[in-house]
Amino acid sequence: MAVLDIRGLTKSYGAVDALKGVDLVVNEGDVLALCGDNGAGKSTLIKIVSGAQPPSAGTILLKGNPVEFTSPHDALAKGIATIYQDLALAPRLSIAENVFLGAELEKSALKLPFLSMLDKKRMRRQAAAYLERLGIEITDTRVAVEQLSGGQRQAVAICRALRWNAELIILDEPTAALGVRETQRVLDLIRRLRDAGHTIILISHNMSDVMAVASRVAILRGGQKIADVPTAGLDADRLAHMVMLG
Repeated sequence: MAVLDIRGLTKSYGAVDALKGVDLVVNEGDVLALCGDNGAGKSTLIKIVSGAQPPSAGTILLKGNPVEFTSPHDALAKGIATIYQDLALAPRLSIAENVFLGAELEKSALKLPFLSMLDKKRMRRQAAAYLERLGIEITDTRVAVEQLSGGQRQAVAICRALRWNAELIILDEPTAALGVRETQRVLDLIRRLRDAGHTIILISHNMSDVMAVASRVAILRGGQKIADVPTAGLDADRLAHMVMLG
């Protein structure tokens, strides 16, 4: 079943056409890699799907139903979570506080039931459960995010998406600036998300990473989709050639 069905998506900035009638189907359980050179239209497409920008024309269907997102929070509430390269984490806050940022759990004060206070214990417990689902061995979710490695920070950002019950998770360059070991950990996170039934759009310039986890690859150039093929039978060199030359 198509989780996301994009039809004729167009985005213009004055005289500049960033997207020119793009069609794209993302099926349930897909790990779809979105590739293309800088300026190809990848970021614009993701901003529209994530609710950060409206399209100039075109239709977005979510599980067969037309949708129009008014904000990223609106898209998130409908099951689409976007994790950008900067992760949007608060480094001085704890893991649990970051997982529940903007959606903190509360409890009534014992002596003043009309007042509420943060339920920090429940937040820490649930954050630990999300990390365990991803195979991340962090026992104390009171640790500040600034003390974590790059791969662990990526896991915290993914946990926040899980907290919102996101069915479609968009990962924007998740392995950028990571070392070999941390990159493998992030790729393992993507595999775990796939195996847990999540649908993923992966934006990456690293063709080896794409081949390691993606089931399909869609290539954009000049605001148009020029290819949409399974990764089976491809290799990183062939894929890089397709991105560069079409």
